[in-house]
Amino acid sequence: MGKVRLEGMDFHAYHGVYPEERVLGNRFTVDLELSTNFQEAMLHDRLEGTVDYTLLYKLVKARMEQPVKLLEHLGHGIIKDILQAYPALELVHITVKKHHPALGGLTQFSAVTVSYPADFA
Repeated sequence: MGKVRLEGMDFHAYHGVYPEERVLGNRFTVDLELSTNFQEAMLHDRLEGTVDYTLLYKLVKARMEQPVKLLEHLGHGIIKDILQAYPALELVHITVKKHHPALGGLTQFSAVTVSYPADFA
C-alpha cells in the first residue's frame, strides 16, 4: 500500500451560500491524498499500475467548475468522481480550502476534509 498526493491545487471558483460568492467567486485550494496499491508501478514502471495525476487533476478541476453551496458537498462529489475512475482505491482524503471567506472578520481560509470510506454511506 502506498500514498499518492496532489497538494495545493489552486482554482478560482464560484462556490458559496451567499449570492455575492456566486458572482465574484473566490480562491480555493484543494489537497488530495489517496491510498492505493501501486506495486505494479514500482516494479514495472507502468502508469497502469498506479493513478494518473493528470486525470486526478482533471476530475478535481471539472468539479471546481460546477458551483455548489457547501464545501462538504463539493468534496464528496470530487471523491465520487475519483472512485468512479479508480474503484480499487482503499482511502481518499480531500481538503478544500476557501481563502478569505466572508465571515465578518479576517480569516485566512475555511476548510473541510472529506474522507472515503469514513464519510461515505
